[in-house]
Amino acid sequence: MSVVTSGHDVADARLHREVAALHRRGLTVEVLGLGVASSGPPEATNRTWRRGGGARRAWHAVTLPLHARGQVVVALDPDSAAGARVARRLRRIVGRRSALVADVHEDYDLLLKDRTWASGLRGAIAALWARLGIRAARAADLLVVADEHLMRDEPHRLVVRNLADLTMLPRPGERDPSPRALYIGDLRRSRGLFAMLDAVEAAPGWALDLVGPLAPEDRDAFLARIASPLLADAVHWHGRQPPRESWTHATGAWVGLLLLDATPAFRDAIPSKLYEYLACGLAVVSTGLPRSAEVLASTGAGAVVTDARGAADCLSRWLADPAELDRVRAAARAAGEVYVTGDDLTAFADAVAALLT
Repeated sequence: MSVVTSGHDVADARLHREVAALHRRGLTVEVLGLGVASSGPPEATNRTWRRGGGARRAWHAVTLPLHARGQVVVALDPDSAAGARVARRLRRIVGRRSALVADVHEDYDLLLKDRTWASGLRGAIAALWARLGIRAARAADLLVVADEHLMRDEPHRLVVRNLADLTMLPRPGERDPSPRALYIGDLRRSRGLFAMLDAVEAAPGWALDLVGPLAPEDRDAFLARIASPLLADAVHWHGRQPPRESWTHATGAWVGLLLLDATPAFRDAIPSKLYEYLACGLAVVSTGLPRSAEVLASTGAGAVVTDARGAADCLSRWLADPAELDRVRAAARAAGEVYVTGDDLTAFADAVAALLT
């Protein structure tokens, strides 16, 4: 069994969840991806390549599937799905059969609209890869999607939601004496990077832990901000870490932040970290993305704000009234028992295993 990704680091959380499910099913798994092998799923043999620009990513998309040794290849992004489809055809020419599983976990066309670099020739090439990836996904032996709103026109898709995997998260516990907010995930402007800095700067007494890779286009501005006198002692950036290590930072934290912009790609989606915040017993402060707002309204597990100023006001209110915060955290803990993975990943592992027969 081979899991291939030409765009994701082997520390990717969805990759870790799926590999763990395949391992529990009794399958032997190898992972071919980017980054450092030690950050890959501990249940798999991890082979990694160096991350690079668009040309290198295209090369990985074409070549990594050719290195895959498994009878089933699970492709985690559109370009590797396109490459894996070609590799499947080549294997058939020489009498080797393999099955392709395409895992579509975002609307790739909409996602490109969220990327400042996706314009001109570079954007056209990325859009072409996305279309080739979607075509490969439609032709795959098994199509897996991360949410109900993805590829609705495909009747035989398997929905594997990004629910919280409790095996990778700390148990809910008491909060630290000092107030601390947390964000885990990609760090870029559209995902609320600078809104979080603005909020903490306007809410004296709060600290912020940021865990995840930083978008190159935001790096200089981010490093300058966190070096400023108001944020130097308050904001701590821990870089990219594997899921289990990332979520150790939730122990003792008070709040999880989710200040995403209402971009086309985010508007219909629900961030997986919302479920993980709840499972860790963290109160959540979120912008008004419809599905996130609906979860928080129905559970009472957090607050919905319009901007960084609203987030700062919420943090200051909870600092002044910790009893209110503890009520919200209790609601988060109760909600976290609902949004946990289980049947989705079991069905995924069973469907993949069936392709081996």
